[in-house]
This record gives sequence, structure tokens and C-alpha cells, in this order.
Amino acid sequence: MKKSVTAVFLSCVVLLSVLLQTPNRSIVYAAEGEPQELYARSAVLMDADTGRILFSKAGDEKRAMASTTKIMTCILALENGDLESVVTASKNAVRQPKVHLGVTEGETFYLKDLLFSLMLESHNDSAIMIAEHIAGSVEAFARLMNEKAKELSCTHTYFITPNGLDAKDDLDFHHTTAEELATIMRYCVNSSPKKEEFINITGSKEYRFSNCDGKKQYYCRNHNAFLEMMDGAFSGKTGFTGEAGYCYVGALEKNDKKLIVALLGCGWPNNKGYKWVDSKKLMSYGLDYFEKRKVWKELEMKNLYVEDGIDGNHPFRKDTEVEVEVKNPDPTWTMLLHKEEQLEVKLQRKNKIQAPIRKGEKIGILLYRLDDKVVRSFDVVSKEAVRKVSYQYYLKVVAKTYFTRIYQLGL
Repeated sequence: MKKSVTAVFLSCVVLLSVLLQTPNRSIVYAAEGEPQELYARSAVLMDADTGRILFSKAGDEKRAMASTTKIMTCILALENGDLESVVTASKNAVRQPKVHLGVTEGETFYLKDLLFSLMLESHNDSAIMIAEHIAGSVEAFARLMNEKAKELSCTHTYFITPNGLDAKDDLDFHHTTAEELATIMRYCVNSSPKKEEFINITGSKEYRFSNCDGKKQYYCRNHNAFLEMMDGAFSGKTGFTGEAGYCYVGALEKNDKKLIVALLGCGWPNNKGYKWVDSKKLMSYGLDYFEKRKVWKELEMKNLYVEDGIDGNHPFRKDTEVEVEVKNPDPTWTMLLHKEEQLEVKLQRKNKIQAPIRKGEKIGILLYRLDDKVVRSFDVVSKEAVRKVSYQYYLKVVAKTYFTRIYQLGL
């Protein structure tokens, strides 16, 4: 009997230790349909309209990004360069490793043609030529890249090269995160003044051009196979280096949804197709389990009690009330939400206030929350101004009342 009790006790101890050491996978919340197995070490699915992260796997971890770097190179060239300007190949550009266009020193091209070379074939020499043409040197162009990253609030991204080859300097290594790579892509296809040009280049299946003297002909084929894999795919960029592995960033628009996928470290040779498997899973998740919903809610707004406020209808009343309203309401507001998600709406406001108050004075805020995070807020303001009662005010009221009464009596 003692042995059996001891055995049970020891079994309980072992079971308890296992439970304490084993991650609580069974109680980790996973939304319906959420991808459970991805090849990528870092992966993100983003709503391109709002920038909201719909799914993230190690999305904030710094990783090498390979040629997905070139989306930044391309958008900076479009925003800062003249597409018809002539670009000359330097010795530095000629020395770049494959994949390359194979230029010779002194050879000239139009900037527009090099952007197709950059984005369709991912030519490393074209990236150097573009960087030197736009900023004067690779180093100066890298500064432009990092300035743009900061402008987009990408604080965990650092550029050294315009082509994405693995690199380190005294400050850091060439890297980004999946979340910030998606943010940069969102800017390229959604916000940049040159977004149409960017989409046209990255969505092209092929492109032919010659150098400026017309003596050499070049042909580019888009290596973004995802453009043909899912209906609605319209832009993207692949990448690979020994440190980064296979990488991909792409955009898709379908059924009133615009989605962005970013993958870093998505397999190494011979697993080139892993990035397409992951991209399909994430895009399908976004299309199948998220829906655009009208989320605006009309709330009843009680009047604001104003202490020592003048009431025009009751001149001898010391206090008054004033109507309030939501400033700049958005009744047509829609948001891409998971089928299981619900926004929480909370009104925080004052119920009374001391006069005087201005018309449009803020007295509260209307908060829309999702997963305890505020996704949008609206000020609640007074619809009218209210003056404060005073001794002089009562003298005027008494005087006006007296003379009005005299006039009425005909005295």
C-alpha cells in the first residue's frame, strides 16, 4: 500500500514538473483559421489600408532582408530622380556580383530602364548605378534610405547597401523586421506620390530595353512568381542571400481588401518554394477570415452641465446646460476585422464644467479599442459657447427687466 501511494505521489510530482516546464501551447489564443505552421522565421500579414498587423510571427525581430531592400531603392529613385535622365556605369557598379545586368564601365542607360532591371531581375549592378546617380555615392544613398525609414517610423531597419547584399559597418548590419518591411511596402503601393509608377514596374511580366547608344539589347523577366499564383497579386519583390535566406514582400488586392505579406528567413537552398507556400497561407487567411465592416456607432450624448453659466432663456438661473457632439464623426468608417473580432466603444467625458466655455471646447473623447489598443479616437466638444455669470451681468439683466416693465406700463 505504501509503495502504491509513493508511486502515485512520484507520478504527480513528475507530471507537475512537466507541466511547469512545458510551454502553455494549449491556452495560447489563436484566431480561427490562423496559420499554425510557417517556414519563415519572421512573417507578417498587414492590412495595407490601415497598416494594422493582422498576423505576426516574430515580426519585430531584426533579420537580413536580401533584395527586398530594392523596394526602398526603387521608390527613392522614383521620388528623387528623372526617369529620362542618363545613368553612367561606374567601376564600382561593374564589380558587383551576380545577379547582375553585366554592364561595362562608362556604359549609359536611362534611369527608367534600370528600374525595371532592378525590380524584375534584381540586378545588383543596376542598384549601384541608381544609388550613385541619385545621391552621388552608395554611402550617401544609404543615408537617404535610412532617413526615409525613420520618416516611416521604421526604427528597427538599417540600410547599408542599395541592393541588399549582406553587409556590416561600424554601427550595425544591414537589416529590417518583417513588420517594418511590410510598412515600407505599404508606403510604396499605398502612400507614395509615385505609387502608380512603382506598381507598374513591379507588376510587369517582362521588359526590353537597350543602352543609350542602342548597341546592346537587354531583356528582363519578372521573378515574382506570386503574381501568377493568386488572383489579385499586383506587386512584390523576392530576395536571397546566404545570411538572409529566401525573402519576399508582396501585395494583393481582392474583394475590397488590400493585403501585404512580408517574409524573412523563409528557407535556404534547396527550399526556394517555401516563400510561395507561406505567402499563399497568409494571403488566404486574410481573404477568408477577415471582412470589411462598418464600425461607427451613434451614441446618445447627454447635455453638459455648466456651472455659473448664463442661460439665455432663464436670465436669473445661475447654471445651464449645453449640447455636445462628436467632432468630425465618420459614419462611413469601415475596418478590416477578423470574423471573431469586435471593437469596444468607450466614451470618456466630463458631466459638468465651470463656465466660461468656448464653442467647440473639448470635454471628452470617444475611443474605439481592439485588443485593449486604441485604433481610433474622436474628440467630444461643446456645441455652443457659454459665458460666465457675474455681478455686472445681473445688473444688466435687472436694468433691462426694469426698463422693459416701465415701457410696458407706459410710464
